[in-house]
Amino acid sequence: MTLQHSEDEELVAGFKEPKSKESAFTSIVKKYQERIYWQIRRLVINHEDANDVMQNVFIKAWNGLDNFRAESQLFTWLYRIAVNESLSYLDQQKKRSNISIDDSGLHLEEKLHSEKDFDSNKAVWKLQLAIQQLPEKQRIVFNLRYFEEMGYEEMSKILETSVGALKASYHHAVKKIEDYILNH
Repeated sequence: MTLQHSEDEELVAGFKEPKSKESAFTSIVKKYQERIYWQIRRLVINHEDANDVMQNVFIKAWNGLDNFRAESQLFTWLYRIAVNESLSYLDQQKKRSNISIDDSGLHLEEKLHSEKDFDSNKAVWKLQLAIQQLPEKQRIVFNLRYFEEMGYEEMSKILETSVGALKASYHHAVKKIEDYILNH
């Protein structure tokens, strides 16, 4: 058992005790909020939107932590909530603005262009533009693998899909990103 895993078990146990519930949850939030924020931000693009989604993630975590059975790591469980909340948020945005599935990448690209530090000539922004062109699943897989350096096994638990499908999605995503960067 890793040190992180045993620390998480202590935090979850502390959450389940009425006296230490709030302090344990505060520790969980402090420990994971930055990583969760950046995963959400890479999916929804906008800072304010990411903060809104992150708040929903931790509300769901608070409400569900009593039932957490440690079948996966705490971080994996939180990530699954974050990905699902991000996707729900993006679906709501599409419905509100009547954006078709085909135009959702364009909508996210427009959000990226509106970021205050945006410069399409910088490699990091080119990469972000390329990522926004990907289909939703490939975008999620690419973000988890490239930015979080997450293994396929852990990803398969979060996204509830096979390792083979994830490897294929990542491969296709990388090819599309390379093509985009070379041609823009």
